[in-house]
Amino acid sequence: MVRAFSTVAPPGPAAATVTIPAVRAQSPRIGSSDHPAFDAFVAEIFGRLPRADQRRWAHVYTRGLLMTPGRKTVRRLAAAGSDSATAAQALHQFVNASPWDWEPIRARLADWVLRRSDPRALLIGTVVLPKRGDRSCGVHRRFVPQEGRTVNCQVGIGAFLAADRATVPVDWRLLLPGAWSGDSQVRSRARIPEGAAGVQDSAGSQALDLLDGAGLSLPGAGPDADGVPVVADLVGFADTAMLVGGLVARGRHFVVAAPGDLVVLPDRAASGASGGWAGTGSAPALQPRQRTAGGPLPARDLLTAHDVRSPHQPPAAASVVQVRLPGIPVPLRLLGERRPDGSGGDRFWLTDLVDRPAHEALTLARLHTGAADTMDRLADDFGLRAFEGRSYPGWHHHMTLVSAAFAYGTLGRAGAPPSHPARASRGPQAGRPPRRARTLTTPTRTGCS
Repeated sequence: MVRAFSTVAPPGPAAATVTIPAVRAQSPRIGSSDHPAFDAFVAEIFGRLPRADQRRWAHVYTRGLLMTPGRKTVRRLAAAGSDSATAAQALHQFVNASPWDWEPIRARLADWVLRRSDPRALLIGTVVLPKRGDRSCGVHRRFVPQEGRTVNCQVGIGAFLAADRATVPVDWRLLLPGAWSGDSQVRSRARIPEGAAGVQDSAGSQALDLLDGAGLSLPGAGPDADGVPVVADLVGFADTAMLVGGLVARGRHFVVAAPGDLVVLPDRAASGASGGWAGTGSAPALQPRQRTAGGPLPARDLLTAHDVRSPHQPPAAASVVQVRLPGIPVPLRLLGERRPDGSGGDRFWLTDLVDRPAHEALTLARLHTGAADTMDRLADDFGLRAFEGRSYPGWHHHMTLVSAAFAYGTLGRAGAPPSHPARASRGPQAGRPPRRARTLTTPTRTGCS
């Protein structure tokens, strides 16, 4: 799971729909030597916002996230970019109430990142944002297995492009459990659009919606024309079998984290001796495994049964066995990775990359540590938890601006020329499912009144 958990964000003011007086355009105070490059970046990412004041405040907000030390409050961001006495009010209005569409901005951001990197995978994970109170959009109380406690929080689902130089967030969804999906008054107060209500409490559906979004299929960028593989860790938040089924239906190669109690079927059509690894090297030696009966078993038990070693041998760092999931029409590999210190916390992964060397799938799975590192940086240095508002559009605006600031701070200053020419921003493409959630799960209990 990707986390942003170290500090509970203080409550922010509601997104009031007030009339903002006209604000004189201010040239942002330049505190870095590369401001022409930053100006060009903002113009490319935000240049199609319909109003000049929206483009100006996007520049101020993004630059403030990059340049303002400490807490990234709206007041401090405004002070860093404008001398106007009403700048903070206007900036708050821009994030919380201004009706600009974040989806085309994120599509352009993903395209910008692609031109400056060679993504190895598209990572999908959760971000848990603790909150006080019950008015911030999507806030609810839920048990977080990785923390071992119940938390009052928002839960976001993020998509990250993972390359050698950086792991960059390019798109987001917000879970809307309980009343946030089912109560029209609650939705109206948080300004949740109709299309986002009803079934948005499913992390698996949200993850698949991210894949169906503009700009994330990445044709030709991976080992074949199907695009880069998807690496998803939604354990504790999504139905693993549902997520795997959705990925298979979309023709996406994947490595998906699985809980140890997930019931799988040993693949009787596979070889009687499955492969497993000993040690932690990049190309570990294969060890013979004992074949088990073909009945369903929890993933943890199945891998334990296959890991038959002499009493004098240390346990393998990782094991692999061919399996099937009920209702999934393709063979899968189940990977199990043990912590080298023997302290528990074993990880389990399912992948459809059955015709590739097993260590490649494990290498892909380990890319998720890059997403966790990115989330730590977003929280510590880019104001992830600093959103001062309660509305659904405000949350998405803030996450878009934070992602843009991180992308420029990580890739924009390197000075590397684009690796391919710019493409036109892509909207929904022919043959893709409509942008909507696809299944219902039991709503999580919410703390809203």
